[in-house]
Order: sequence, then structure tokens, then C-alpha cells
Amino acid sequence: MPSERTTYTTDQIEVSQILGATHADPFGFLGLHPNPGGEGMVIRVFRPETSTVTVLVDDGTSLEMTSLDPAGFYEALFPTKTEAFGYKLNYQFKSGTELTIADTYSFGPILGEQDLHFFGEGSHRHLYDCMGAHPTELGGTSGVSFAVWAPNAHRVSVVGDFNVWDGRVHPMRNHNGVWEIFIPGISTGEHYKFEIVGAEGGLFVKSDPFAFYGQHSEQTASITYDLNNYLWKDEEWMQKRAESDPYHGPMSIYEVHLGSWKRRFEEENRFLSYLELADELVDYVEHMGYTHIELMPVAEFPFDGSWGYQVCGYFAPTSRFGSPDEFRTFVDRCHQRGIGVIVDWVPAHFPKDAHGLARFDGTALYEHADPRQGEHADWGTLIFNFGRNEVRNFLISNAMFWLKEFHIDGLRVDAVASLLYLDYSREDGQWIPNQYGGRENIEAIEFLKQLNQVCYEENPGIMTIAEESTAFPGVSRPVDTGGLGFGFKWNMGWMNDSLTYMSHEPVHRKYHHGMATFSMIYAYHENYVLVLSHDEVVHGKGSLVQKMPGDRWQQMANVRMFLAWMFAHPGKKLLFQGIDMGQSEEWNHNQSLPWHLLDYPEHLGIQRIVKDLNHLYVAEPALHELDHEPGGFEWIDHGDAKHSLFTFIRRSRSGDTIIVAANATPVPREGYHLGVPEGGYYEEILNSDSELYGGANVGSGGGIPTQDHEAHGRQQSIQVNIPPLGTVIFKKRAV
Repeated sequence: MPSERTTYTTDQIEVSQILGATHADPFGFLGLHPNPGGEGMVIRVFRPETSTVTVLVDDGTSLEMTSLDPAGFYEALFPTKTEAFGYKLNYQFKSGTELTIADTYSFGPILGEQDLHFFGEGSHRHLYDCMGAHPTELGGTSGVSFAVWAPNAHRVSVVGDFNVWDGRVHPMRNHNGVWEIFIPGISTGEHYKFEIVGAEGGLFVKSDPFAFYGQHSEQTASITYDLNNYLWKDEEWMQKRAESDPYHGPMSIYEVHLGSWKRRFEEENRFLSYLELADELVDYVEHMGYTHIELMPVAEFPFDGSWGYQVCGYFAPTSRFGSPDEFRTFVDRCHQRGIGVIVDWVPAHFPKDAHGLARFDGTALYEHADPRQGEHADWGTLIFNFGRNEVRNFLISNAMFWLKEFHIDGLRVDAVASLLYLDYSREDGQWIPNQYGGRENIEAIEFLKQLNQVCYEENPGIMTIAEESTAFPGVSRPVDTGGLGFGFKWNMGWMNDSLTYMSHEPVHRKYHHGMATFSMIYAYHENYVLVLSHDEVVHGKGSLVQKMPGDRWQQMANVRMFLAWMFAHPGKKLLFQGIDMGQSEEWNHNQSLPWHLLDYPEHLGIQRIVKDLNHLYVAEPALHELDHEPGGFEWIDHGDAKHSLFTFIRRSRSGDTIIVAANATPVPREGYHLGVPEGGYYEEILNSDSELYGGANVGSGGGIPTQDHEAHGRQQSIQVNIPPLGTVIFKKRAV
């Protein structure tokens, strides 16, 4: 029977506050507490749409609660109880259903003081272990713990399917700006968000910044997920990675947009799943001889047209292709096949979508308040406030999350230039100088240094790669020597100069010869990756084939010559999907790659040469071992502008010698004396004009011995035939 109402008192103002979801301390009022009106203990419960609520005490007794408000507020008095006791609640809903569950408001704080302290000072490297939603067990009760940072909010509630998205049901406890709650009886697969009363009183609903899984596109709920169940099978890879030396090893990267690499046209043009990609994409990459896959951003994003570069769910692999554990399966399968996985990571900016990070608690929390610091006008996005400890902590722990929880081997950090400079893409008056009056973003620079130090310290063998387009010094140099600490930097200068040079008609290339050799002047300033990335085949720039002059045969020959030249040039390599089949049209993210092109010999020839270049590059230490050291490269002749010829030597640490000659004109150079460092027999190990690749088979018959004929200041030379618009590579055969 219900207890007598006259035996205890309840503040009706507080009841009204609970009903209106405005109570400042719901944990101090709801749940089990000493009776304020006398002896005993009182339990208070609010649950809308219930007809009765009964307390089921752990000692086997039960007590139906008294309804104090038809909206769903109940109380029960236990006059003989003098201290806290265990109990559950049985809800009888007006719909005819019932639920027996532990009381959310009977549980204490779930976050420790140490977690909160480290978060506040910006040093919690594994913040994802305590923030967000975690299926867990407290005191023998299963449920999900939730925690979110919203220091300026007046109220934060968890809403979801489990409470009919009613923000009055599960208001959270505020602990120095971090809101938390444990909700018993729910598990994985629950859709949820945070309902927030903002600093100025506005009511809005946000996705979880730390969600491990979420919806995308128009549906944007976060989804509870347990990351503790996957069994990795890549132990051998991870051990080798920890002992690896990426600077002296081969790195040929295949850049992939998962949504357009291949689609099922016959099934409404659908995406491939992570599991399908773990078969088909991994098979392809292994067959082609790439050492790494680089994925354009896979963190959850709402708009397909952003290609993933406008992230809303930093801790969630996009659900477009499957679940987090299915993405782990993809990474795992890559590792088992000897392929590294790099992901594009976007700490420079985030979108303004209403469910995302923008004005998260009603204030500019993650971003700067002043648009001169806080907005990218070009991209319509917001800029992280790197001066806040918590914001830096959010991003650095996110980097650690991908490296540790998904065994990612490298982070390619997007838009680094926009981080480094306060006036990036801004006119005078549109930016605020730093404290010294300069244009450098000091706080962002310190963030990047800290990011790289933490990533390398905790994850041996990984790499960070900067997409950085300026001459900022020391991007890929250690922090303790004044650098930013990245492992590698994209060579945007080489990409722009080389593609501009190749776009000229061959007859005019002699006037732009220096553009093709300039990269060697600065080749050792950074640890470079030579890139032909997605940025060069979009927005009207055309495909690589379309950039080349001449008729169709000359275009394809130019591509083959250029790719072979690229693979022989110092620096690690990256090709965007489609380049390795000679894709004719500009990339379209809404369509599959045109795989049917491989039915045509000229496109199959491009694929064959890329495959052979990859395998040759990996097999020959001279082509990769000293990419970042002057001892690995020597010009034979860099000044033959008249014939647009480029000849050079690549060397390994052990002294292996490879000779390269690239002819950027359609005129064959027959009987050409090429000076070499020592006598012997030089085998032609690759010829971009081979008939296997669609060429005319102009070459040197597979190899040629040296002659005592001086050329290029050397006593020994080989008399070779250099094909038109072709690159040939020779190796001195061991005695």
C-alpha cells in the first residue's frame, strides 16, 4: 500500500522544477534520500506515461509509490529505514507495458577526479575511455554510462529511444562542466543524443562528440556501441610495425575514397561495405603492389559532397559502410596481407551542422567566438580554439583513438597550412595577429607539436603526414630541434610544378626545364611524399590523362613516362584511385571508378606499368632507401633543356646503382651516350614504352654493356635508345 502522505514533506517547487526539467541538482532530489520531514528514507521518481510505480526492495519487500503529480512524479517513504538500501523500480506504463529496472538516480558519480583533472589541464591521452557512452556494469547492474563536456549549459539530459526522447526523464549530474549519468537496463544499439539547455536558455539537441557509432546524412543520432569485443588477428603486423623504419623503407600509397572506389550499379549504385572492401579493395591493393592504403576521412560526416572533410563524429567510423568492428575487420585484413592503413584526419575545422560541435552548449565552446579567428569563410566551417586545454585534449585523444582502437598506421593531417597561419585565406582586417603581432597561429603550432610527440611516444612505428602547402620550416623535423614533429610532408610544390611542366606541349617544355628540376633543390629540406592526390583531379582540373598534351597516344605515353619518372624521383609515393588505370574523366564522388576502361589495351597498359613500378620500387632499395638523404641521388645531366632530357642516378646504402633517363619529347634519342659511374652491364629493368604498357617498344634490347666512351664527365658510358615520351630505368648487374 502507498505510504501516508502526511508522514513526510516534499518541496513542491522542486517537484515543479523536475517536471519542467529545470532542477539544478536532480541527483540531489530524485532517488533515495533521508526524509526531510522526519525519520526514515524517501525515494522520489519521475517517469512520464506511467500508471503506477512500485519499489522492489532487495530484501524482498515492495511498496507502491504515491503519485504526487499526474505528469509522473512519485514518492515512497520507508520510515524504519535509517540508511541507503538496494532497490529496483517497477514501472507500469499507460500503454500496458511494464519495466523493472534499477533507479538511475541511485548511482553515484561515474567519473573519477583524476580523469576530470587531466581533462581540465589537457593531458588526458585516452579521454575516449571515460567520455561519451560506454556499456558497462556498476554494482552488478548492466547499463550505459554517459559523459559530455558542456560547461556553460544550464541542463543536459540524455534522450533516446529508451525514454521516448523526453529530456525530463534523464537529466544529468554536473561535475565542473562535465555532465554524467549511468542509465541501467540499456545496452548497445540504442539511439541517443544530448538535449541541452544552453547558456542563454535555448533548447537544442546534439549528437555525442565522443560517440563510437552514429547515423549519417539526415538521421544524426548517436548509437551506443561496445568496442571491447573485437579480437584482432594482426599481431605479426603490429610487432613488425613497432620495429619498422618508415623513412628508409618503401612507401607507395593508394589514396582511396571508399564511397566511389567501386559501387554496385546493379543494386541502386550502392556503396560497398567495409566487409566487401576487406575482400575486393585489399585484393586489388595487394595485386598492384602498393604498400599502404590512405583513406579519405572515415570519421562520421553528414554530407557526401564533403568527401569526409567536414566531420561531425570524430570518434565514429562512418556507418555508410558498416559498423566500427566491421571497419576494424577491414584494417585487420589489410594488416594480415602486409598493407598499412593511413587515414585522413581533420583537426583544422568542423562544420556548422546543428547536431555537431558548433556552439555546443550555447556558446563558442570548441570554436573561437570571434569569426576572424573562428570561421573559414572559404569552406563555411568553424575553426577549433586551440587555446583551450579541453579542445586540444579532445583532438589529441581522438588521434590516439584511431591509432590504438583501430590499429591505424598513420594519420595524414589535412589542411595544416590553415592551422599555421592566422591570415590563411584572409584579407587585411579579417584576421587577428598573435600576441607578438605576427601571423603565425602560436596555439595551433603548439598543438601540432604536442600531437606529434604524443602519437610517436605511445605508438612505435606509426607515422604522421602533413598536408602542408607553404614553406613553413621544419614541418617534418623533430620537435626538440625546433620542428613540428611530423614524420612526413606532402610535396605540394613538386606536384604543382611537375603537372604544370607536363601540361606544356613537348616542343615548349625546353623553356620550362627548370620547373621539372627545381624539386631537387629543396628535396632534403623535409621528408617528402610525392603526391598525385584527389585535389588534382576535381573542380574542373581534369584527370591526369586530360592534363597531358597531344593526341591520345601521346597523352597515354606522357602519363606512363611521368609515372615512371615519379617513382624514380626521391620521395615516398602516393597515387589517387583511378590514376593507375588512366581514368579519362575527372573523378566524381557519386560514381564508381570506370573499371570498364581496363577492357581497353591503353588503360590496361597504364595499370600494368603502375603495378610493375610498385613492385620494382619495393624490390630495389636504391629507389627508396635514401629518399631523404643526398647520398641517394645524383644528377647525370639536369641541364639538357634543348632535348628535354633528365638523367640521374639513384643509390642504396649498400651501393646498388640505378640509372634513370626520362625523355619529355616525342623524339626518340637513339644511340645516346649516357655517362655512368662505373663499368659493367646495365640491365633495362623498366621501359615505359614497352609494348606491354601500350608503347612502341623503343629500347635497348633489355640491357647493354658499358663502353670506354666519355660522356657527362664520366669515363664510362652506355649507348642507349631512349624512347619518345618515355622513361627507362637501368640497373648495374651484380658481377
